[in-house]
This record gives sequence, C-alpha cells and structure tokens, in this order.
Amino acid sequence: MKTSKKLWIGLGMLALLCPLGLIIPDLFKAGSAWGEWDSTEIQKIVGYVPEGLKRFSEIWKAPLPDYSFKGWEGKGLGSLSFAYIFSAILGAGLVALFAWLAGRLLSKKGK
Repeated sequence: MKTSKKLWIGLGMLALLCPLGLIIPDLFKAGSAWGEWDSTEIQKIVGYVPEGLKRFSEIWKAPLPDYSFKGWEGKGLGSLSFAYIFSAILGAGLVALFAWLAGRLLSKKGK
C-alpha cells in the first residue's frame, strides 16, 4: 500500500473519531475544550475579557462555528457528530489542497 493511501486512511479514521470531542467532555461534565473559548466564556472563567481579544474577535468569523451548521445548535448527538465529521473532512481537505497548491507553485519556481 502506498504511503499516501495510508495517510488518507489515517486522516479518515481521525475524522471519524472527531465526535469524541462532543462525547467525552459531556461524560466528564468538563465544559468546553481547553482553548476553544469565546469572549463570553473567557469572561466567565477569568472575570474579564482582554482588550486585544475584544478588539480582534470580530475580525474572523469561523465558516462553521462550533464545528456545526447554523441552526444546528440544539440538535441531537447524531446530527452534531455528522457536523463534526464534515468539519474535519472539510478542514483536512482544504489543508491538503493548499499544501498541494503550494508544492506545485514552489516546484515550478525551482525549475
């Protein structure tokens, strides 16, 4: 089996495991994943929102906030798991596409 095929199989398996990010914190009543807080959660945790975060938090809006589709916030675990897997596949695909494009562009410059 080629190395690239093994890589894609491994990435697919990791994408299928993404819903564990929903299940495990819920089992342990852990709340949000570490570092994935928005400004309201930081306000609750720390007691204030740093000025830089306030200023720059409106610049970037995630295409799939909370790894889900708009309006799916209250859906069940099955729907949210599908959205997590979709987000993982989309993100991995975009990273692979950009890496491939960068490789093509850089290999042309070297000729």
